[in-house]
Amino acid sequence: MDELRLDKHRTALVVIDLQKSIASIDRNTAPNSVGSVIDNAAKIADAFRSKGMTVILVRVKPTGRDRLNVVADTQYSMPDKVPDDWADIVPELGPKEGDILVTKKQWGAFYGTDLELQLRRRGIDTIVLCGISTNHGVESTARFAYEFGFQQVFAEDAMTAMSEEAHRVSIETAFKRMGRVRSTDEVVKAIA
Repeated sequence: MDELRLDKHRTALVVIDLQKSIASIDRNTAPNSVGSVIDNAAKIADAFRSKGMTVILVRVKPTGRDRLNVVADTQYSMPDKVPDDWADIVPELGPKEGDILVTKKQWGAFYGTDLELQLRRRGIDTIVLCGISTNHGVESTARFAYEFGFQQVFAEDAMTAMSEEAHRVSIETAFKRMGRVRSTDEVVKAIA
């Protein structure tokens, strides 16, 4: 594995779904706890902000008719009424001044949003991805990013899934083929 180096002018952090409704501290996740994912994502975000780098916080807020309603063997159900703060980013992450907030309606952060436009306008060609859930929101976003030609770094200890197996399969079979898998400390060191 080569030493990671990230150009502060061409790299952005993209944090997936670390919002109050999804990043509930009592949620069972593996291999990383929600608390450690939030702490590691905040550590990366603070390092990016201290260098004047782009931080993008992505939240999901499907409502009414704009929610995807596909026929599937396992249906995702969401209550008709959610609390007003359902899509608020966890306070440990912000948003802070200068951050970009992207609201999506489905798993991936590119489809139906201005995420690609926000990145391209800033000359960003590399993204660091983290968040919840490894095998849903993070992986869906990563697949689009790969097809759009973005270089990717995956902060493995700043993401988690509902099972260790789901996390591992995404890391081993998808992420290592689409980019570089590193730790929070390696990402922070790469921009120092």
